[in-house]
Amino acid sequence: MTRTVHCRKHKQDLPGLLRPPYPGAKGEDIYNNVSQQAWDEWQKHQTLLINERRLNMMNAEDRKFLQAEMDKFLSGEEYAQAEGYVAPSDSEKKS
Repeated sequence: MTRTVHCRKHKQDLPGLLRPPYPGAKGEDIYNNVSQQAWDEWQKHQTLLINERRLNMMNAEDRKFLQAEMDKFLSGEEYAQAEGYVAPSDSEKKS
């Protein structure tokens, strides 16, 4: 049976994660308050940020930036966008 959480990003009850994505309190908070849908959306957005902003995950400042943006994204606050990225339109997705 799927676990349900009240997602802090989408403000509704949705299927939750199978396990915490991080160790410790941060992972437990995400596990208990973020839906699988919101986490999947964050994973896609995170990849865009890393690629478009050329973030280096070996750099502590880049990791700190990404962590702060994740917190904003999952809380439904304003978050950094990938500069110059334009999502494909529905017609482009079908071709």
